[in-house]
Amino acid sequence: MRIALTGIAFLIASGVSAGDAPGGVPYPAGYRNWTHVKSTAIGPKHPRFDVNGGLHHFYANEKGLEGYKTGKWPDGAMLIDDLLELKENDGVGAEGTRKRVAVMYKDSVRFRDTGGWGFEIFKGDDSVPSLNAEGRAACFTCHTKQKDRDSVYSQYRK
Repeated sequence: MRIALTGIAFLIASGVSAGDAPGGVPYPAGYRNWTHVKSTAIGPKHPRFDVNGGLHHFYANEKGLEGYKTGKWPDGAMLIDDLLELKENDGVGAEGTRKRVAVMYKDSVRFRDTGGWGFEIFKGDDSVPSLNAEGRAACFTCHTKQKDRDSVYSQYRK
């Protein structure tokens, strides 16, 4: 019981809804108040534009930021890729509607089969998980290309 309460307290302190956690990776409530790591724009010439095109804002909770600084992500680290449409008007780019929120959540026990990371995608402004087991496996397969960086593509911009 003490372990369960400690876990719930951690989720609340992290801005994560405890009610979302048992089935997988929780929705990262309040993530836009976390540390902004960097932003990236992916344009129409990119080979994966159909899936990843738009404006990406990357965020990290405290433990995630620790990982960016040390290269070792501790359990409880959450990394967010907030993807928005990129609109252009007279040569000026601006955020459009949210396409998805992709989340990596470090829990070396729960996600030991995927390098300690859980993966989830929340479409649009919805806080309901959208990936099935095959989708989560595809995320892991892609992220293993960054094995030397603990499966993390983004880098902290100082």
